[in-house]
Amino acid sequence: MSDRYTPQELMVAVAAREIADGELVFVGMRLPVLAYGVARSTHAPNARALFELGLLRDQPAEAFLGTMGDPPNVARALWATRMSNVMALLAQGAADLGFIGGAEVDRFGNLNTSYIGPPPRPRVKLPGSGGGADIAILARRWVTLMNHEKRRLVERVSYVTSPGHGDGTAGWRTRHGLLGGGPAAIVTTLAVFRFPPGGGEAELATVHPGHTVEEVKAETGWPVKVSSVCRETAPPTAGELAQIRRLDPGGFWTGGPG
Repeated sequence: MSDRYTPQELMVAVAAREIADGELVFVGMRLPVLAYGVARSTHAPNARALFELGLLRDQPAEAFLGTMGDPPNVARALWATRMSNVMALLAQGAADLGFIGGAEVDRFGNLNTSYIGPPPRPRVKLPGSGGGADIAILARRWVTLMNHEKRRLVERVSYVTSPGHGDGTAGWRTRHGLLGGGPAAIVTTLAVFRFPPGGGEAELATVHPGHTVEEVKAETGWPVKVSSVCRETAPPTAGELAQIRRLDPGGFWTGGPG
């Protein structure tokens, strides 16, 4: 096994480590699907995965997934049901962790998947919420995965599609009736940001190998707060890489060997 890895493979390994054994994870697609598979095959053998279209699994699919509705994801699922039933589990507070992507994120974890630029004529129209806002509001905690670019990590998102910690003030989510705990981390191609207990502003927690704090600051659209215990991100282990490449054998999602 080569000790070389892509930024996306490192993101998958970091995301997998966010999953604790026994947790119910609202997975989504792309890198989070791989992260669930890695966690389930390594340190979290009792983790279960929810998929928005109506699937509950207790093991990763046995073949590559291009979409969450591919036959390998349906085969041997614990539950193949309606989307409304899966979303009802989320509404009941059953999801321990969710993964959400986006076009923009700000220092308080608010996510934008709606449009870029001021209304009424934004420069770019995006797909919208999907289940993102539901996860952001209802999951006990959630994690964002995103390429690290200044145009994506912005001072203020163009539109709050999925609310994080709002304006960063204490108790913001509670005051607005949001039942879940909000974002716990932002995992990027350069670093990991984490939020303090109870919400607030993201702090730089780890920097990926080969990168620096100054590089992260230069590529972030807000003045970065650096944790007093900021360190280097642990690279993928040989076991994590083996599972990532088993689940993504052609490197379609991660750019890995294939």
